[in-house]
Amino acid sequence: MADSTPAQREFRAAMANLSSGVNIVTTDGPRGRAGITVSAACSVTDDPPTMLVCVHRASRAHDVLAGNERVCVNVLGSGQQDLALRFAGATGLPMHERFAGVVCDFAEVPVLRDAAASVIGHLAQVRAQGSHSVMFVEVERVITRSGSGALVYFQREFHSLAGARRG
Repeated sequence: MADSTPAQREFRAAMANLSSGVNIVTTDGPRGRAGITVSAACSVTDDPPTMLVCVHRASRAHDVLAGNERVCVNVLGSGQQDLALRFAGATGLPMHERFAGVVCDFAEVPVLRDAAASVIGHLAQVRAQGSHSVMFVEVERVITRSGSGALVYFQREFHSLAGARRG
């Protein structure tokens, strides 16, 4: 970040105040198994159900995700910051060890069993934008779990939010 421009530094400071959900995008297929933590993910439309995720093109997972074309966007719940750090590469684990000890279902792509929600789909389009690719995921299957709360990223830190109480 030392060689970034003032505009880039200002933009990053502003984006630190944009809270976002924390997700782990996983894949398995001809290009191998991979998983990466992303905070840039959101819904696009429900007709057809589509999400987008943004992945840095220099990431080791980028070409694996794009090449396999099938992904799962695992929405993390409260208290799952250790999992987020593991798949962000912050623990130093190589890609092939990130799944060790993590409870997954592998029917189509790795689905993190304890995620708040898992959205399984195929890449309908991948568009390069600056240093990242915007990957549009056309949804094929959704798994939700109640009571898991949410993990959000705000001001460069993880924060856990309790689930809503219904009564």
